[in-house]
Amino acid sequence: MNTKASSLSHNLRLLRYSDFWLRAIATGLVSIQLTLVWRVNDADLLAANLLFLAVIASLLGDRWSSLSRQSTYIASAVGTVLLVFILLRSVGLPSTTFLLLAPLVAGLGLALLTSGFSYLRQYSQEFTALAFLGLPRVILPILLDPTPWTAKFASLILWYSGFSVVRDGLNIQMAGGAVEVYPGCSGIESMTHVLSLTGLFLVLVPLGWLSRLFLLVSGVFIAFMVNAFRVALMAYLVANSQPEAFRYWHEGTGSLIFSMIAVAIAGALCYLMMRLNDLEDESDWEDESDLEVLEE
Repeated sequence: MNTKASSLSHNLRLLRYSDFWLRAIATGLVSIQLTLVWRVNDADLLAANLLFLAVIASLLGDRWSSLSRQSTYIASAVGTVLLVFILLRSVGLPSTTFLLLAPLVAGLGLALLTSGFSYLRQYSQEFTALAFLGLPRVILPILLDPTPWTAKFASLILWYSGFSVVRDGLNIQMAGGAVEVYPGCSGIESMTHVLSLTGLFLVLVPLGWLSRLFLLVSGVFIAFMVNAFRVALMAYLVANSQPEAFRYWHEGTGSLIFSMIAVAIAGALCYLMMRLNDLEDESDWEDESDLEVLEE
């Protein structure tokens, strides 16, 4: 009996010891990531990192005691290699692409170090959140160039608003001037930002796959349309010789306002879908209750 009690006590001490080092490694990686993002002076990326990492920490904290932590030597070795790679690449000032993908790679390394290959599925929520943190900004610009469509929709908005407008490729020409839609004004940054936030919402709220797909596509479309209205406004300001107002909506706080509008609309749509899902669940529960009463 004493031998068993001693063995159990020894195992508990080892578990607490390993937990301490895992938490210490995770804290160090988060600190490095936030410091590097701060140094590249990307406010949107910094805010996204703070939000996503806080949500992931909360998810892990709620389930930490129930997670299986039984790694193997091979999994621990692979996880260690991934973490060492992140640390070595963090020296100096890494590229934005690295900063977008580093949390996902570091998360995989920590999961392998903690639980091995066999229990990676228990971190599906966290992996999904980390994927939506960086992958949209890496993959979407490669797959999609909305610049021509932004010029077309901005021209349509002006035309339907009653203005005389002519589009020549990426140029929007009006009576008093013209603007050229560059890739930086295409709305791709707003689209990836809204897509990331929508993905985080889907991690936290269980919905059917059709609802998930609808929200992801809708989020990208909402961001695109809001940015098209912004481009139309800037074309109008140029045509009416208002350079200060143009700079405000192009580079100043005005550009952030349109981004906030896109996030607010997408957030309202997510909330509506969540409420509809709750109502369906309540309806199903009431139907089951009525059926049980009839059977009795």
